[in-house]
Amino acid sequence: MRKQAAKKMPLAPDPRFNDKQVTRFVNNVMEQGKKSIAYKIFYDAVDKVSTITGDNGYEVWKKALVNVTPAVEVRSRRIGGATFQIPAEVRPDRKISLSMKWLIRFAGERNGKSMAEKLASEIVAASKGEGAAFKKKEDTHRMAEANKAFSHFRV
Repeated sequence: MRKQAAKKMPLAPDPRFNDKQVTRFVNNVMEQGKKSIAYKIFYDAVDKVSTITGDNGYEVWKKALVNVTPAVEVRSRRIGGATFQIPAEVRPDRKISLSMKWLIRFAGERNGKSMAEKLASEIVAASKGEGAAFKKKEDTHRMAEANKAFSHFRV
């Protein structure tokens, strides 16, 4: 085991919105180190969101992220030969990470021509409290609620 926790590398803010969270999102969208393509996908998606909703696409994206962010999750823990699903609060850094990964994953599974279109439709759905990513958050919360009886096993 390592002696110290690994240091987090500082993120550079993105060129258009000057937001580090956008850079973090783009890093999750990126495949095979092609960051310029990932930025193009994200910016196209934000522009499409603007045309669909009539609002600022960037603000809709931020609202979608907040709507998809989980507060609790279940963690597996072995106790006396049995494995229990124990509800636990999600660390702030992990909350953001999960919400971004869910948005991107479920956008990829949608029907559409380009990834930008799929991402745009998932962002719009998530901002309204619909869509697969929002459903994943609800399911996670429901699972934690169902296993509340085991919360006394928390470490």
